Amino acid sequence: MLVSRKAAGTLFVGGALALTLGALLYPAILGVQKVTSAPDRVIAHPATGPLTEADRDFVVQVRAAGLWEYPVGQMALQKGTTRAVKTAGEHLIDGHASLDAACRGVAGELAITLPDQPSPQQQGFVAQLNVDSGKQFDADMATILRATNGQLLPTIANVRTTTKNSLIRALADQVNDTVLDHITVMENTGLVDFDQAVFRQTTPPKLPARDTTPPPPVAGQPQVVLTPQAKSTVSPSPSVR
Repeated sequence: MLVSRKAAGTLFVGGALALTLGALLYPAILGVQKVTSAPDRVIAHPATGPLTEADRDFVVQVRAAGLWEYPVGQMALQKGTTRAVKTAGEHLIDGHASLDAACRGVAGELAITLPDQPSPQQQGFVAQLNVDSGKQFDADMATILRATNGQLLPTIANVRTTTKNSLIRALADQVNDTVLDHITVMENTGLVDFDQAVFRQTTPPKLPARDTTPPPPVAGQPQVVLTPQAKSTVSPSPSVR
């Protein structure tokens, strides 16, 4: 598991993660590819507005992004060779801790099942950065994170402008602010290879669903919780309601 139960700054809440019959079906495909065959299909009618497959997949996608970018932020604090890289790591940790709390809140209200591990593709990003060191780590982290966050922007815009659910709209607003912040801090390192980042962003590999789908949570295991640093870089966000 990429986010270790003993990892610094990561806590787990007690109790099993409920997998009830009322939980919405786990999304078949996530990542940069089309997330579902019927994104506009309404799958629930909560009080906050109709919920579509695309809405549900968005919440899972945001959760999965945090499950790999958060430990990369921890790596940056340990392995980064410049203050700007370490600052970027701080923003990854705190930004995703804040988004994680929002995702878990929304998922609880809308009966969405969340993953506790990122997708195999995302695990590959973590593995690559884990073996990097020195300036190679700095450069790879800046370029990979600049590309993957850039890929999220069209998804955020599409969900924000099409969803009829108020919780999803509020979450999309928060995700947009966080992603723009992460893009900015990566660029501020001065290490982004923009040619490579744009190529990664606009020409993503056509991977099978099994590589872009985070595995479902294991029944009976406590849910992973991403926690901010003692002195967070993120201002408190309005409750996603």
